[in-house]
Amino acid sequence: VQLVESGGGLVQAGGSLRLSCAASTQTFSSLDMGWFRQGPGKDREFVARINWSGGRTDYVDSVKGRFTIYRDNRKDTVYLQMNSLKPEDTGVYYCAAGTPSFRYWGQGTQVSVSS
Repeated sequence: VQLVESGGGLVQAGGSLRLSCAASTQTFSSLDMGWFRQGPGKDREFVARINWSGGRTDYVDSVKGRFTIYRDNRKDTVYLQMNSLKPEDTGVYYCAAGTPSFRYWGQGTQVSVSS
């Protein structure tokens, strides 16, 4: 399974970005998907996950109400809509896939939020 993220960039605080993660696999619809991030000088942390059907989502408390994870199983793609971005959201965002644990990882996309 190969995962390719896109959509990162530089945005001002309060702005929005949408990250995409395209998967090259015929089993995408059976995989749970997730987003993680690693800020400067920090450990990688969980951000959001969505189950194989899209019927269940989970978020880290710091992004609840601002970020939305969703998927399109026809396009083998998972998205992370990020609104009301804050400088502390800055980091490299990684897509992950796997059931029950995340075994596959993308290379990451940089998100930078200026104050």
